[in-house]
Amino acid sequence: MKETILAARRNGRCALIPFITAGFPSPDSFWDTLAQVDAAGADIIEIGIPFSDPVADGPVIEEISRKALHDGVSLDWVISGLRERKGSFHAKIVLMGYMNPFVQYGLGRLAADCAALDVSGFIVPDLPLEETPEFRAALAPHDLTLITLVGPNTTSERMKLYAPFSEEYVYIVSVLGTTGGVNEHVDAVADTIRRARAIFDVPLALGFGLRVPQQLDSLPPDARPDAAVIGTALLQHIRSGGSPSSFLAPWLGK
Repeated sequence: MKETILAARRNGRCALIPFITAGFPSPDSFWDTLAQVDAAGADIIEIGIPFSDPVADGPVIEEISRKALHDGVSLDWVISGLRERKGSFHAKIVLMGYMNPFVQYGLGRLAADCAALDVSGFIVPDLPLEETPEFRAALAPHDLTLITLVGPNTTSERMKLYAPFSEEYVYIVSVLGTTGGVNEHVDAVADTIRRARAIFDVPLALGFGLRVPQQLDSLPPDARPDAAVIGTALLQHIRSGGSPSSFLAPWLGK
């Protein structure tokens, strides 16, 4: 994934990491929608695993997640779907979810299954550094990555603790709160990116609250991310009848 992001930067653009909740807009249409996101130019795709208590997600994704659960979408459903479509995606695939479903599935089984399906890594918002050893131990034999999350409230000292365990890229949360929030604190975001840049030796992805590419232009040139994570705005666009390609085109300079 690191090389994927760096390749985008060499081509003069910010890498794109769209997020889409599994089962959205519906279980029947999800895999086609995911294929459209992939074809539209995504570099990495985060597939959100629905969970009953998504503490890091805003109201839009929370509502979508609860509907997906009601429709029978689960981690097993996602794994099964990926197995049927192995080798179908150009973008790297990351699973983003909460610890409970992963533990229930079994960490060793999860790592083995996902490695066989070309999944590249995981993002787990409710897993602090001190509780990561078991997960990392399960992932290590399969060369899978646990993506580090940091935010404006993460001190430089805390970032230094994460640094030895941070591979591929670091996910920077642009706001304190949940996904979909509107971030107007440009100085705070710039400070976080600069501090992270000085500590981590992997690309930096910025997410939470991104809606249009002009938001990145508002950041100072030395404090711009290597990748942009877009979730809520993309889901709202699709739910209103828009296509993934029409949403992602401006991010690609089209």
